[in-house]
Amino acid sequence: MTLPDLLAPFALDFVQRGLLGGALVAILCGVVGTWVVIRGMAFLGEALAHGMLPGVALATVLGLPVLVGGALSAVAMSVGIGALQRRAKLSYDTSIGLLFVSMLALGVIIISHSGSFATDATAILFGDILAITSADLVLLAIAAALGVAVACGFHRAFVALALDTRIASVLGLRPRLAQAVLVGLVTLAVVASYQAVGSMLVVGLLLAPAVAAGHWTTRIPTRMLLACAFGVAAVFLGLVTSWFAATAAGASVAAAAIALTCLSWVARSVTTTRRSNRSLRRFHRLETTK
Repeated sequence: MTLPDLLAPFALDFVQRGLLGGALVAILCGVVGTWVVIRGMAFLGEALAHGMLPGVALATVLGLPVLVGGALSAVAMSVGIGALQRRAKLSYDTSIGLLFVSMLALGVIIISHSGSFATDATAILFGDILAITSADLVLLAIAAALGVAVACGFHRAFVALALDTRIASVLGLRPRLAQAVLVGLVTLAVVASYQAVGSMLVVGLLLAPAVAAGHWTTRIPTRMLLACAFGVAAVFLGLVTSWFAATAAGASVAAAAIALTCLSWVARSVTTTRRSNRSLRRFHRLETTK
């Protein structure tokens, strides 16, 4: 298949909007996902993705904007996690686990009462990136710009938080505020990614590009840029695969992100092995010339 054949689907307006919207989501997820991986917050991301399900389901049933419903639901879950930690004296992961199951169950209950259960459930769980509208693009652009701006503004606080909360406190960087802002960024990324890949697959786009980028660099800014590049590539490859293989677009994007992560790991392993072999050969040559 030639390059013009691969690019043929992007002559259509709705595919172009899907690519642009997916790219904006990938940029936001690349920046936020880097901190999610560094801070070990994958479970929180998964929980928030399901935590927004009741709001999305209720908004769908009532004919209201789904992103607003999802955002309110995700924020409510974030607040609930903090409340359980403070009031019930539960651990962080226990609080997340309890609310995770509760919100997922509530979302399924709401969906099951709608008249179009199958259609609603599919769109909610797996997204519909090809249905992104021009208005959605504006919202995604705002979300991406806001996420990147906040990540840049709190960069020092996030770094100190990742190293040691005591260091952050000594430096006057307010670790509790930094943690709350980071949770807010994860919520923003999850809600913004909903349209593209749905609540079930959002964590794949949030984690996979950041993991793939981590194979090649340890510097956080560089890792973010690489994660964004991997995410955009996953969106492109997923849309192409979806078009020619007649598969679900959101699931194809998530699968492409995972596949790129695997390829990145293999490529890094091969590169490391070759460098090690070259170093060994040089050492042997030096030894033989002595």
